[in-house]
Amino acid sequence: MTATSTADPIVQAKDLNKSFGPVVGLNNCQFELFPGEVLAVVGDNGAGKSTLIKCLSGALIPDSGEMYINGEQVSFKSTHDARSKGVETVYQTLAVAPVLDISENLYLGREVRKKGILGKVFRSLDKKHMRETSTKSLGELGVLTVQNITQSVETLSGGQRQAVAVARAATFGSQVVILDEPTAALGVNESARVLKLIKELRDKGMSVILISHNMPQVFDVADRIHVQRLGRRAAVVTPETRTMNDVVAIMTGALTIPEEDQQLTPVR
Repeated sequence: MTATSTADPIVQAKDLNKSFGPVVGLNNCQFELFPGEVLAVVGDNGAGKSTLIKCLSGALIPDSGEMYINGEQVSFKSTHDARSKGVETVYQTLAVAPVLDISENLYLGREVRKKGILGKVFRSLDKKHMRETSTKSLGELGVLTVQNITQSVETLSGGQRQAVAVARAATFGSQVVILDEPTAALGVNESARVLKLIKELRDKGMSVILISHNMPQVFDVADRIHVQRLGRRAAVVTPETRTMNDVVAIMTGALTIPEEDQQLTPVR
């Protein structure tokens, strides 16, 4: 792939700072995600990966700095604000309601009402529509190993619960999907299907942020790799120009990459 600089970032952060008392989560952190790319975010524990993603998704409010979506400055006060701008997130701690069924979890907070008086006056839900589209979404993900779309999520395995959460983000993320360790609870086959979905989302023009500790998976799907260290961006590299050992060395501080040798522009 040849580097270009023609596209503007779909998500951008400038000089983000976030502290938790004496603990610094982000320290003048920079970030750019371009349209139609998979950007992996990697870093050691405590590097600020989760803090960065939570700021971008509205789960945390940065102390200072600027964030932009499609060039428009935004100030997210909640995850609802981020979702209204087309940013969907699957957190490592899955946000599912165990007592609800699969389709109800997929449409959690976006329930579809029946048409006409039943929906407007009696606020009846169109469960048939939600179940049909849920079945389709999970089928496209390739991990629909459940017996019944109406079974409660608490009866599912960890991998199946992850599939529901990923399918929800893929279904409703209109511009950006953020996946925080999406394969951590999955088996080999299910992980491969999730990675395939990530590539398919990219091919459809959606931008994906992938947070992962699994370097082989990162090098398999990522166009660029954002390396986080000590609360800030240490480097942005590509799988074509750097090895896994290089990325680990950047994470630990053993290797420093000059800015002119980094991949700060899109590669697709």
